[in-house]
Amino acid sequence: MNRPEARDVIDAALAEDIGPGDVTGQTLFPASARARALLFSRSSGVLAGEWVAAEVFLRLDPKAEVRRLAKDGAALRPGKRILEVRSTARALLAGERTALNFIQRLSGIATLARAFSRRAKGTTVLDTRKTTPGMRGLEKWAVLMGSASNHRSGLYDAAMIKDNHLALLGGHVNLRVHVGRLHEKGVKVTVEAKSETEATRAIMAGADRVLLDNFKPARLAKLIPRLRQIAPKVELEVSGGVRLDTIARIARLRPDFVSVGAITHSAPALDISMDLFPA
Repeated sequence: MNRPEARDVIDAALAEDIGPGDVTGQTLFPASARARALLFSRSSGVLAGEWVAAEVFLRLDPKAEVRRLAKDGAALRPGKRILEVRSTARALLAGERTALNFIQRLSGIATLARAFSRRAKGTTVLDTRKTTPGMRGLEKWAVLMGSASNHRSGLYDAAMIKDNHLALLGGHVNLRVHVGRLHEKGVKVTVEAKSETEATRAIMAGADRVLLDNFKPARLAKLIPRLRQIAPKVELEVSGGVRLDTIARIARLRPDFVSVGAITHSAPALDISMDLFPA
């Protein structure tokens, strides 16, 4: 996500939280009151969203003085200082929760992405479209900060024929025709498979990639070599219920990709705090 797009998300988040005004901050502090904010980590993890947090305060006070103390993608430890901001007390108080929400969420995603990537040991770990509405660009960027990779950005940049498509199309009967129509659009085509038979049909239909959904590792150990023999150039992606305690075993079977929805839909927020001091 580029910064102009991120600003739209930030502005929406600020409007949601501040509304017509921060009644507490505006009542207790004059517009001239100055303060200093320090954001720091309380736990270990991977930083993502330092620039987003900084942008929150700059949207509220374009003259805010920002000092960046850690880079996105860096490893964090308890007590690590991340960002220092000097601004009006009103701006710092009004932006505190929004800035923390962004940086905690994005750092949590980056931390979990790195944990999956390290356990995969060379197999490409992908995210999915299971993201927070309106936050996909930022969350997929956080995945990259955690050393994992992005799957398709949306329904527009790659084609995937899933089980519900097949249910409405009458199954795999005319799958080759459907794959061909999508290839005419100039996009790669992935076909979801829930059995060895479906995987073989997807290959025979001309799929560029077969998504092996919810297969147990024991079944994958037999299936992946068979599919490699049939079509060595067709990409194989494993998905469905992949956990930190199972990804290493799956990766050893050498699929091309392992996609993990949990990276974005279940990442716990990283514990990051903000303290304020009189300027």
